[in-house]
Amino acid sequence: MKITNIKELENIANKARIHIIEEVYGAKSGHPGSSLSCVEILTVLYFYQMNIDPNNPKMESRDKLVLSKGHASPAYYSILAQRGFFPIDELKNFRKLGSKLQGHPDIKKLPGVDMSSGSLGQGLSSACGMALASKLNKINNKIYCILGDGEIEEGQVWEAAMTASHYKLDNLCVIIDNNHLQIDGRTEDVMNSSPIDKKFESFGFEVLKVDGHSIEELINVFNKAKEVKGKPVSIIAETVKGKGVSFMENKAEWHGKAPSKEEYEQAIKELQKV
Repeated sequence: MKITNIKELENIANKARIHIIEEVYGAKSGHPGSSLSCVEILTVLYFYQMNIDPNNPKMESRDKLVLSKGHASPAYYSILAQRGFFPIDELKNFRKLGSKLQGHPDIKKLPGVDMSSGSLGQGLSSACGMALASKLNKINNKIYCILGDGEIEEGQVWEAAMTASHYKLDNLCVIIDNNHLQIDGRTEDVMNSSPIDKKFESFGFEVLKVDGHSIEELINVFNKAKEVKGKPVSIIAETVKGKGVSFMENKAEWHGKAPSKEEYEQAIKELQKV
């Protein structure tokens, strides 16, 4: 299943935004801002780019995704559900006691999840291990890893980057969700990691840049990334935290809180107009 129609992909992304608000509101907890910023990235990966089969989620030759910024699980769950890994109706159980849809992805509970994540900074290390294992086992697949821009303040990220370059993991593609905000404020103020592109280049990555909310640009950049040989790829996606909901956009306070009834109704109304 590969969707090439831009409008159809945009509709999937907008449905995901509605699901995110519904999930977080229903649970009265979660991370809407961080989820809304990576919607188009996940949409293009799962509906255009990745070789996956919801009917065979453990297929050996599948492409894999590590959502290192695991707190963006509401977006992840919506995309997995829309892609057919589990019923969309299951989304209403987000963060409920006994639910498969934990606050952070759990590989043991949910089909389609390739790594339990949420402890920030660890995802790229796991993705490197997956990519190296694929090379040793001569499996021709791609490993994708989504990192938050605040998350790359973790030192382990750069140890993993060094590893990826050393082993020439050209089957590894790292995506930075560069929304410029983290829980305590602007990343540039909390711990400035700029210039991100120069840092990854210095670690031996091929660096590409993209508007993280443009479906067309994302398709093009992922296609370009697949052509890179001999070194890993880092895609820096410029995004907006809280994208699509006017009062959440570019607001650090929406990193991890649920909307009130009035805010929920306003958000849904805005998204249904799209």
